[in-house]
This record gives sequence, C-alpha cells and structure tokens, in this order.
Amino acid sequence: MSDIKIRSLADLKSLRKAIAEAAEREAARKHALAEAHRKAQREQNLFREAIGNVKALRGQSDRLWYTPEPPEPLPVQRELDEERVLRESLSDAFDVSTLLDTDDQLSFRRPGIGPDVTNKLRAGHWSIQRQLDLHGLRTDEAREALGEFIRLSFRTGIRCVRVVHGKGLGSPGKMPVLKGRVQSWLVQKKEVLAFVQARPAEGGAGALVVLLQPSQRR
Repeated sequence: MSDIKIRSLADLKSLRKAIAEAAEREAARKHALAEAHRKAQREQNLFREAIGNVKALRGQSDRLWYTPEPPEPLPVQRELDEERVLRESLSDAFDVSTLLDTDDQLSFRRPGIGPDVTNKLRAGHWSIQRQLDLHGLRTDEAREALGEFIRLSFRTGIRCVRVVHGKGLGSPGKMPVLKGRVQSWLVQKKEVLAFVQARPAEGGAGALVVLLQPSQRR
C-alpha cells in the first residue's frame, strides 16, 4: 500500500470520511450477501416442504437417455473438391467415337450394361425428370453447365434426364458443334450409365436422353 501524506486538518478529515464510507460499503455488501443466502435457504425449504419426501426411481441404471445427434458438418471441402474435379475431368480431346454403338441412332452404354437398357431408354421406359438446354452457350459454358447438371441430378436421386445440344442449324457451316462434345463429356461422367438420341417428339437429333446411376441416397 502506498504512503498517504497528511499535510493539514482538512486532509485528515477527508481521510476519515473516506475510511468511514468504505466501511459502510463493505457492511452493506456483507448484509446483501447474507440476505441473499437467507432468501435462497427459504426458497429451498419451501420447495422441500412442497414436494415432501421423494424416492429414487427404480431401474435408473437401466434407463436409456436420449442424446440428440450433433448436426453434420458442412461438407465445404467436399464441395470444393467436386468443383475442382468438375473443372478438370471433362476433356474436349476425349475420343468418344469408339465407345458409341453404331446403330441407326448413336447410343452409349457402360461396359456391363446390356443393350436392353438402351432399348428401354429409347422406348421411354424411364420418364424424363429434368432437362438441360445448352442452346446459346459457349463451349466452356456448356461443359461446366453439363457437368454441374449431371452431378446435381445424381445427388438428388434423378435417374433420367434430357440434354438439348441443338442440331447446329445456327452454327457456321450448319454443323452441330456441341453434339459431339456433349457425347464426349457424358461418357466421361461416371454418373452416366447410358444415353440415346431423343425421340422426334423429344428433340430428335438435337437432344440426348441420359440414364444416370441410382443415387446412394435413395
């Protein structure tokens, strides 16, 4: 504690007053604490009187208490990884021609998938649940849109989709620029089981009907 210098009678009176005020505050604090303790004790006694004698329930050791499961963490890193794979996996240089069935309308099916699947797909056995129209998109935009569309459709349990790539009537030389690229990109997507050219009423040569793998969520 630092030294206190008293230079006059007034200083001494001020010091006495300060000491007295501090003593009063300390006494008030102790009184408030004691009153709070007495109040808590009274409330506890009232509770005991109200409920009377109690006994522990039998079989407490055998009871199962529900513990809520913590929410799943947001799969931020998985989303980032999927976006990176999406950007890197679809190559324009991939040669799809050797993987297509050379029937009257080119089709594709994964190894191990029988021709009955493409036949059923062409006959409309699976209802088209979602559609992507790539008209007016540049190649890089169409590639990204298709990859995202297939990924989200698969994750939400969609099985059959239609991809409209156009017939190329508005392209230079009236050549279908996106048609071959879309076929190539679809073959590279592991979610795709098979695809066929759409029926005339569903877009014909300007669209593909695509069958996706069953989602594990279903």
